[in-house]
Amino acid sequence: MLKGSTVSTVHAVCFEIVVADPHAHLFTVTCRIAQADPEGQVVSMAAWIPGSYMIRDFAKNIVTMQASCNGQQLGLAKTDKQTWQVEPCVGELVLTYDVYAWDLSVRSAHLDTTHAYFNGTSIFLRVHGQDQSPQALTIKTSSHAALQSWQVATAMPKQSVDANGFGQYLAQDYDELIDHPVEMGTFDRISFEACGVVHEVVITGQHRTDMQRLANDLKTICEHHIKFFGQPAPMDYYLFQVMVVGNGYGGLEHRASTSLLCSRQDLPRKEMKKIDTAYRNFLALCSHEYFHTWNVKRIKPAVFLPYDLTQEVHTELLWFFEGITSYYDELALYRCGVIDEKNYLEMLGQGLSRVYRGQGRFKQSLAESSFDAWTKFYKQDENAPNAICSYYTKGAMAALMLDLFIRQQSQNQKSLDDVMRYLWRNFALKQTGLEEKQVADIIQQATGIDCSALLQTLLYETQDPDLSALLRDFGYDLKFRAPMNAEDMGGTPAKPDQAPLLSLGARWSRAEGGAAGLTMVFDQGAAQAAGLSAGDVIIAVDDLKVGADSLDKIVNTYTEGETIKVHAFRRDELMLFEVKLQTAVADCCYLQALGDQAESALDWL
Repeated sequence: MLKGSTVSTVHAVCFEIVVADPHAHLFTVTCRIAQADPEGQVVSMAAWIPGSYMIRDFAKNIVTMQASCNGQQLGLAKTDKQTWQVEPCVGELVLTYDVYAWDLSVRSAHLDTTHAYFNGTSIFLRVHGQDQSPQALTIKTSSHAALQSWQVATAMPKQSVDANGFGQYLAQDYDELIDHPVEMGTFDRISFEACGVVHEVVITGQHRTDMQRLANDLKTICEHHIKFFGQPAPMDYYLFQVMVVGNGYGGLEHRASTSLLCSRQDLPRKEMKKIDTAYRNFLALCSHEYFHTWNVKRIKPAVFLPYDLTQEVHTELLWFFEGITSYYDELALYRCGVIDEKNYLEMLGQGLSRVYRGQGRFKQSLAESSFDAWTKFYKQDENAPNAICSYYTKGAMAALMLDLFIRQQSQNQKSLDDVMRYLWRNFALKQTGLEEKQVADIIQQATGIDCSALLQTLLYETQDPDLSALLRDFGYDLKFRAPMNAEDMGGTPAKPDQAPLLSLGARWSRAEGGAAGLTMVFDQGAAQAAGLSAGDVIIAVDDLKVGADSLDKIVNTYTEGETIKVHAFRRDELMLFEVKLQTAVADCCYLQALGDQAESALDWL
């Protein structure tokens, strides 16, 4: 059904949602089905949300549910953890249910007296047999006095709404209904046009953002992405929903919007003279989610056509959709002039550092990382750095290598850009999905370059690929050094007056009483060699009390090779460990220009 059409009173599924109790974090949802299955309507909740590959069992948040027809209560039988069978009826079927919303993330739903936010997968029942029918949504104003000034922000097509956005919306089908998150509250809003498309930014939470600078930077980024794939843009309106908190970071893509979670320090302030690291990273997040408008929302794995939201849907291609997007999100900031070459190379070096810091890259291939995202990447434990690799960061490195290899083999006449545009024209616009083993063939069709041997190494093997050789051909040397401090993310050379860090080969956080509670112990590190484990709480070094804030400083008063006595509690037992200190592994990466050869890199960048 086209935007602006009316709701069919016969076939449409109609939802109403209202804030029932912000103190109890409850939405009340009413679902009206004009023509229910005469044998008993089946309804269900999604088990996961597209873009976040973990079973979340959203049905657990339904507190109560009732069914009625012609004023008479009907029986409801639950057939599995997320599915209900309704007693047969003749006439309009009405389902009324309360949803608990207290997950402050981009993946679910959150409600209190400050704002309301929800994704459709957390809120709306799927009416089996009517997935393809129009789905109407009425967002009702709340009777609570504190909520009377609220507004609504969503990219869902409007049908009839008031000045604050409350009223009726219409999705073409269930898939669209759940792909337009909704934000309600007293947010700040600014709009801009990018290639003729209206974009809006709404920011919820206390902040001091330079809204005009943010809009100007986002306009530049959005226009770059639209022109990259080719006009017209695939949407006629786009919304950035930003939730500001004290400490947070995350984003989730949708077909015409993105939900973002960030720290107040990540946003630009009027007194900011130049771009800082926090704002640079926020713009990269925005760029990432916006690039997804093409790559994963429309260029999709074949197994996502359509989504099966009842169970895990495994694919080896998440590296392609997240890794390639992670490569372009930062590169686009440089290409469109939001950051300079120095900033881009620093970000690239930091991304590569995250790859080389994980010993899990020697144990899990990139294809395996994608396939096992459901049970490993999204369910990380204390051993994760030793056991898995990230299809985001290693996927971005794979994208970089593919881009450089294609440019090298074609004398810079072709690139990964051509592959993405080929996929847009021949897959997304034709609504064809990408098959599991199809990437090498697509690259060859788009560029004429055979990348099959390189892809075999990148995707299915666990040794480090030879990125250095490719970078040298483009005028850069890949350098490694030890971290200078615990917060060192790499990306730049060491300062002349800084000594390499001594390392326990572990991470820790503040435990009871301020002690250092180990959260991760790395393979081949000093702590593991001494027998320390995740969960141990270090209280003393060489008979002197230490805490989470002082442990790193005290360790670095020693020299490499010295042995220290570490007292730690494991459960409630005090234990003594002898730790032979090591210099931190040289896993901080940075790129160094090779004199005049770096001129050849300009075409790549």
